[in-house]
Amino acid sequence: MSKCRNCRIEILDNTDRCPLCHGVLEKSAVPESMYPDLRSPARKLALACRIYLFCAIVLESLLVLINLVLEHQFLWCVIPGLGLLYVFLLLYYAVLGQSGYQAKAFVLTLMAVLMAVAADFSTGYRGWSVDYVLPLGIIFIDVSVFVLMLVNRRNWQSYLIWVLFMILCSLIPAGLYLKGLEHNACFAFLPLSLSVYLFLGCMIIGGRRARLELKRRFHF
Repeated sequence: MSKCRNCRIEILDNTDRCPLCHGVLEKSAVPESMYPDLRSPARKLALACRIYLFCAIVLESLLVLINLVLEHQFLWCVIPGLGLLYVFLLLYYAVLGQSGYQAKAFVLTLMAVLMAVAADFSTGYRGWSVDYVLPLGIIFIDVSVFVLMLVNRRNWQSYLIWVLFMILCSLIPAGLYLKGLEHNACFAFLPLSLSVYLFLGCMIIGGRRARLELKRRFHF
């Protein structure tokens, strides 16, 4: 941006002469940005995540070394390592990620369940991860879907595909119970019941909007 001292006007065009008096223009100061720079905080947070990852790797390496020197049978170093990894995933995916709230809730819950299973196996596998953590994780996702439907009431039918997906996921604890790998019948079938009731509620109460959403998704 340039300024004419004689005409006292600012010229937006990229020129050295004033279009009115043809005098030499003076370069004015660069105007400040009208919008806040959102990239700078994101870059700082990404740098903080990378620094945390490096520190977590160093700390976990020390814990592994201490575990191997002091104790050979019980791998307790796996538990703090899983905690450090989950904090990194929470920062990197939940804060810096561009996915929707429901996708973030599903991925982070899935990671928590898998880490609980890994911790269970590292301590001798007592079955608490499959009996309790897995069903509670599915119930948590069902509740989060219901809450998002209430918050986003104008577009609640967009979450219907998640309800159907959670019905499929809730078949896992029920199948494990039938195979004898899960020992708590209540926790095995509670997620399936909750998912089915949530789907029926959407179809009955939602009516035409729910049917149109299924038609749009599955083309029938």
